Amino acid sequence: MFEEIYEDLCKEIEALIEEKKYSRIRAILQDMEPADIALLFEEFPDDETTLMFRLLPKELAAECFVEMDTDVQKVLVEAFSDAELGYVVDKLFVDDTVDIIEEMPANIVKRILKQASPEKRNMINQLLHYPKDSAGSIMTTEFVHLRARMTVGEAFAKIREIGEKKEIIYTCYVTDSERHLKGVITVKEMILAGEDAVLDDIMETAIVSVNTHDDKEDVARSMDKYNFLALPVVDNEERLVGIVTFDDAMDVISEEDTEDIQSMAAILPSDKPYLKTGTFETWRKRIPWLLLLMLSATLTSQIIAGFETKLAAASVLIAYIPMLMGTGGNCGSQSSVTVIRGLSLDEIEFSDFFRVIWREIRVSVLCGATLAAVNFVKIIFVDGMLFGNDEITLQVNLIISLSIVVTVFIAKLVGAMLPMLAQKIGFDPAVMASPFITTIVDALSLVIYFQFAKLILHL
Repeated sequence: MFEEIYEDLCKEIEALIEEKKYSRIRAILQDMEPADIALLFEEFPDDETTLMFRLLPKELAAECFVEMDTDVQKVLVEAFSDAELGYVVDKLFVDDTVDIIEEMPANIVKRILKQASPEKRNMINQLLHYPKDSAGSIMTTEFVHLRARMTVGEAFAKIREIGEKKEIIYTCYVTDSERHLKGVITVKEMILAGEDAVLDDIMETAIVSVNTHDDKEDVARSMDKYNFLALPVVDNEERLVGIVTFDDAMDVISEEDTEDIQSMAAILPSDKPYLKTGTFETWRKRIPWLLLLMLSATLTSQIIAGFETKLAAASVLIAYIPMLMGTGGNCGSQSSVTVIRGLSLDEIEFSDFFRVIWREIRVSVLCGATLAAVNFVKIIFVDGMLFGNDEITLQVNLIISLSIVVTVFIAKLVGAMLPMLAQKIGFDPAVMASPFITTIVDALSLVIYFQFAKLILHL
């Protein structure tokens, strides 16, 4: 339904552009959310996008610019006059400006910085110097800070004076003369306390804060844990230097989850949308892991080759190799994905290693026994009686079923252990996901299978 409305809107605006009914276009865009306008602009040619952007009221134009795709932003900046660019830059919050600069070519960055005020340029340079994955790189320096001896009335007067250029005013921070963080207070708390109340008496002094060099993913998880709209960022001397807002934390979580999904699928992480990524770049992101996994499968082929002559004496066993390997890989993937997600949400720590292993042991026994029992019955009635396969004997059935039990047991232990060990030594646990674990489990399942065959059939 939404897609149909969206398509109709694009056609309507296209017709209005041809008819040069610009006041009607302006009226339509004014009633839309900035994020929806930004999405809409991606459907139009560059010249029409620039035209529509100039039709927007200035305040709305600046809000839309933040939400736009990097390619659209680049087109607009190149089309802007210095005056237009200066207005947009002035209305952008510092952290949003930094995000835009990081994606732009050098010539556009120079234009943006040239139009920024000296004060804003200094703040931009300060944020750019923080490590890419740190809290400092995603924080904004535009926040409200108050003094402890202020009354609520004085605090509201200051908020009215400076609040327009601050990214968030609902949560305010109380600092001393050297900007050491002393307390946190919300507008709700000030309203309820009355205008004569002193901030020192009503502010919250048990403060949750983060350091500028803390990992930005940890910061985002902290905000989710405490349900904060903003989180104060302090330097090594406990001076308040910025805040991380909820929208920036959401962006971090989205980026990190995307990276984890890509890593779990054996793809090198990319920060570009799928349709914005070129064919060559997509190949470059996928081929390293594919090559590694293909070469690692050589081990599997060598194991089969080593038992080739013995398998010839019981060729029926060959038919069940794909089923056994697939079952082991699926079981390992279940455990690895569950543990990786638990690690990313801080539900699991390395100190829980033996608790996780004990849980997976119990689960693997239940899963292995169930799968083996169902498979045992299936082989007798379906493979043996229904399809009339005379080569399937009780011994063959026993080999397959016992192999399933042990394979499931090993697969779930490997799937649970590898992500935790990877995190302990500093690797991303998501790397130890489905493709990597499946390769290991495939090799182990074959060894188990052939060992049971040797033991029971005396091959």
